Amino acid sequence: MSGRVRAISGHVDTALGAGWQVAPLPPGAAEDPAGLDRAGASWLEATVPSTAAAALRARGAWSLEHPPRRFDAEDWWWRLAFPASVAGEAEAGDELALCLEGVATVADVWLNGAKVASLENMFLAHEVPVTLARDNELVIRCRSLDALLQARRPRPRWRAPMIENAQLRWFRTTLLGRTPGWSPPAAAVGPWRPIRLARRRGVAIEDVHLRASVEGEAGVLELRARLRDLGAGVTRATLVVARDGREHRADLAREGELVVGRVVVPEVARWWPHTHGEPALYTARIELVAAHPITIDLGQVGFRTVTAVTEDGGFALDVNGARIFCRGACWTPLDPVTLTGEDAAVDAAFASVVSAGMNMLRVGGTMVYETDRFLDAADASGVLLWQDLMFANMDYPEDDAGFVASVTAEVRQALARLEARPSLAVVCGNSEGEQQAAMFGAGRDRWNPRLFHETFAAIARELLPGVPYWPSSAHGGAFPHQADRGTTSYYGVGAYLRPLDDARRAAVRFATECLAFANVPSPRTIERMPGGASIKVHHPAWKARTPRDLGAGWDFDDVRDHYVARLFGIDPVTVRYADHDRYLTLGRVAVGEVMARTFGEWRRAGSTCAGGLVWFLRDLWPGAGWGVIGSDGRPKSAYHYLRRALAPVALHVSDEGNNGLVVHAVNDRAAPIEGELEIALFRHDVSVGRGRVALAVPARGRVAVPALDAFEGFLDLNHAYRFGPPACDLVIATLHAGASTEAFFFPLGLPSGQADIGLSASVAPRGDGDLDVTVTTRGHAHAVVIHLDGFVPDDDWFHLAPGVSRTIRLRRDPSVAPARRGTVTAANAFSSSTLQVPA
Repeated sequence: MSGRVRAISGHVDTALGAGWQVAPLPPGAAEDPAGLDRAGASWLEATVPSTAAAALRARGAWSLEHPPRRFDAEDWWWRLAFPASVAGEAEAGDELALCLEGVATVADVWLNGAKVASLENMFLAHEVPVTLARDNELVIRCRSLDALLQARRPRPRWRAPMIENAQLRWFRTTLLGRTPGWSPPAAAVGPWRPIRLARRRGVAIEDVHLRASVEGEAGVLELRARLRDLGAGVTRATLVVARDGREHRADLAREGELVVGRVVVPEVARWWPHTHGEPALYTARIELVAAHPITIDLGQVGFRTVTAVTEDGGFALDVNGARIFCRGACWTPLDPVTLTGEDAAVDAAFASVVSAGMNMLRVGGTMVYETDRFLDAADASGVLLWQDLMFANMDYPEDDAGFVASVTAEVRQALARLEARPSLAVVCGNSEGEQQAAMFGAGRDRWNPRLFHETFAAIARELLPGVPYWPSSAHGGAFPHQADRGTTSYYGVGAYLRPLDDARRAAVRFATECLAFANVPSPRTIERMPGGASIKVHHPAWKARTPRDLGAGWDFDDVRDHYVARLFGIDPVTVRYADHDRYLTLGRVAVGEVMARTFGEWRRAGSTCAGGLVWFLRDLWPGAGWGVIGSDGRPKSAYHYLRRALAPVALHVSDEGNNGLVVHAVNDRAAPIEGELEIALFRHDVSVGRGRVALAVPARGRVAVPALDAFEGFLDLNHAYRFGPPACDLVIATLHAGASTEAFFFPLGLPSGQADIGLSASVAPRGDGDLDVTVTTRGHAHAVVIHLDGFVPDDDWFHLAPGVSRTIRLRRDPSVAPARRGTVTAANAFSSSTLQVPA
């Protein structure tokens, strides 16, 4: 199997998707298809790809809002009747294969009563040569994982408390749905990836390997594959690489079934992360001269260099020789029940990533290997991929030969799909495996299992020689999760309740995950939670969806509340008791401020940090999850704060104590910036000073400017010397260089009170169904939010200087009926302003 081959002319590829039936049975109630009738199976209609949970959901027999069901407790049987004609007319020399792209988890497969496959790894794809009868029946049994877990096996050498049954380490299945502290109870069981009949005609191509590299100013694409002639009479094979109508060709050498060759692309357009340049892509194909011309579509490839820089115990990535500050989030499947997403949903998710200034996604080891559609979107969008192998936390049985054989085949398949993918930046052996061993008392000799440090490392060097391999997501230092060495899961600011300056004091080098909070979703998302819009934070239905570590006496609502208290100087419990809506507002502001300030710190000149990935991009179900985007795709407050903090051109203001305020400017673009930095000072919404200074930021560079450079004399802008009353309570830094970039700083802390700030708004239709909303304020407006059902603002949770107006585009959301009235609010405003859409 090769994920690189998209299509071959003359081949017939038939998805066996419709007409399935599914039935649960007690474990062992039937041992083969002949016993199903005797076992009393009750069948439901289903489609494939699917899972047992998805099949029941589609029939209205189960949902995440209903009481949990243990899908691992039963055997799940799937069957499909189909005629031979679905595979097309057979011709001499044809080969027919049944392609099983992924079945969860331990399964047996029968075709017309004969067992054709036994599967033990949901991440492995299989091909089975078959011969069809006129009428056929395909049957799959997915065995009860609970029953299989009852067998006695050696105990692990350390605990993984996130996981409910440590012996899952023996089974190659996703941890999603099996970690009740944070993932929905929908364990994956069934044919979760497509099942196809592949009729190969003329030729068959196998073991396809592509390698894209850069040599000087040229791009080089190398191919190695096994090409079998099935009667086509191939006389010539040519590899073609093309972009913008310009083709580059080279004939492939043939030695028996082996074909090899390379194409050189002079003056190649390099692929860049979207924050730093253009993600240039080329198409690749093989053209065969035969009795009838045959084209083999190899999809798109890109040319770039990527290097892991690990000097002085650090970790950073250089792409095309340029240091990249990697920022983004950890990816979750768009549907935790099917473990996949529709094409439009994938596109929308990547559009959100790009809009937020994120340039990296991590697919963690607790998830699943993503689809080719996901990988295509990453390549096209210019989003780097940190790819974990699907191993996390547990003590895997690396001394068991059968287990090692299975996972070795899995990793070879997974990495072969990633060859010549320009977005691929890092292959990582596991998620927090070393950290878990260290934290739970395993000896130092067990922190570095050879499975990840030797076996998988060797496969990665063989298949992906131009891509860094890293053994674990937290790795390096005196202990694996040491923040100032290698990579780490950084939760000093966050779960460990450290003050915000810990983001600098910890000297983080690269945070493969960070900043996990119970992020309060939008009001529209809250309506989809059990209990609806009226649900309160202390309600059991809310708490059931608040992430927590199993056995801990706290959850991530508590973490959010801690930072509300720190930032606003108030008791969040008191606010929640008296005004629940305001409590939610302050929580939304707090997480946004913490994330923005942390990334501002990490992006500044002089920072030790080379990357940070928020734990998660998107929630798995409606609730206050870790995601900065709700499970329905609606951005949360943190998303908007990050969108400004992570922009390719951004400003951040830091308090350097007796050294005053410093403005940090970042420019990721390929061209330098020359402009003017303006510093505006306000006290009680009255302007008390304004200064300007020239500012130049080099291409893909960072500079730090003392705020007092903009003024003639000394001002105690951060109230560090305290020789008198504060000079100001609001500092606004603005970079004027074409478009304006702003940063707000509050020397005395965030405004915790509410007042009449003169907030008003007006609406103007754009003519394309979208709206322009102009927001005006007399005083400073802190965390302005626009709410109008049926529309999504381009920006939200933004600040406005006193006396300033700003126009925001509201884009039509076709999934919600458009309202005529809405509101504009600010966290420090005593009352909201009404939005009225003109008739």
